[in-house]
Amino acid sequence: MTTIVLENVSKRFEQAAGGKVVYARAVDNVSMRIASGQVLAVLGPSGCGKSTLLRLIAGLLIPDSGRILYDNVPLEEIPSQDRGIGMVFQEGALIPHWEARQNIGFFLWLRHREHEVPERVARISQITGIGLEKLLDRLPGQLSGGERQRVGVARALARDPRVFLFDEPFSNLDAKLRSQARVELRRLLNEFPVTSVYVTHDQVEAIALADRIAVMREGGIEQMGTFQQLYHNPLNLFVATFIGLPTINLFEGEVRDHQWHGLNFGGYPIRADLEDGTRIIMGVRPEFIQVAEEGVRAYVESVIPHFSERHYQVEMSANGEQWVMLVPIETRVEVGDQICCALDTGTITYFDRETQTRVG
Repeated sequence: MTTIVLENVSKRFEQAAGGKVVYARAVDNVSMRIASGQVLAVLGPSGCGKSTLLRLIAGLLIPDSGRILYDNVPLEEIPSQDRGIGMVFQEGALIPHWEARQNIGFFLWLRHREHEVPERVARISQITGIGLEKLLDRLPGQLSGGERQRVGVARALARDPRVFLFDEPFSNLDAKLRSQARVELRRLLNEFPVTSVYVTHDQVEAIALADRIAVMREGGIEQMGTFQQLYHNPLNLFVATFIGLPTINLFEGEVRDHQWHGLNFGGYPIRADLEDGTRIIMGVRPEFIQVAEEGVRAYVESVIPHFSERHYQVEMSANGEQWVMLVPIETRVEVGDQICCALDTGTITYFDRETQTRVG
């Protein structure tokens, strides 16, 4: 296994704008450390630089500045055949005129170890429970999307990888197949603890597979940590709104006499060093707003059942302000009802309206 370190890595690309050539930064001064055997998910919206970052880590792209090290050795000093990288792409990237057996065993065949392919396939099949042996005689064109990705994962594992890189491998699968593929991959990562980087825009996938998550925006890393750290202690408004489903509720307000006051909610203590009149956004997760005997009276605008999680997702409104709360399935609630809402004040987060950084 390998420890990967990025030191102030940047990458820019030329693009045309208004008849001129300009340079856009896809990755901007990124530094991070991925510990040996750790699975890191890089999570962010489309176009934020996730795939470019992955290709830099793989050595497929060369950074314009900064450096990447594998076990304290600069990546460019390691011959490509010695880097031990297994990579799974969004489309599988299988050789179309080769059967699955040949695709999986290509690396071993190059090293005259093709006799190891049956044992390796059998082991992967046993761990995942997908019957990989049944796919070996088929060409990629004869495989479904899910089957192609399973062959792609098996091919990457057949390399005895030191580093495992995934570029949104399940994004083209339907919801049921994605869920099944995540379970299979988690089993493989438990059995083969390889340092891994998993690029995705799907936070459910990131939570299911990764030990830590790096939230990326416009080429930079906004915050890294476990899902719980990102969820409960976001450093800024972007991380707070990007992590969590349903999305965090945001309320506009200001500081008065060392308290936060908004349109409906207010009177909550806030940092004493904030001046009166400072515009502050209050964030509250939907599960931390409850139906109460006393509180803010609001109308039920919509009710969405989530039976497997045993709650309703309820949209509320009062005085032109809206928020979402989660109500236990045992509670009777209907559109048009008027109910009282109260916040769990110990879970509130505050953000400066101008800088969007966390202030409490």
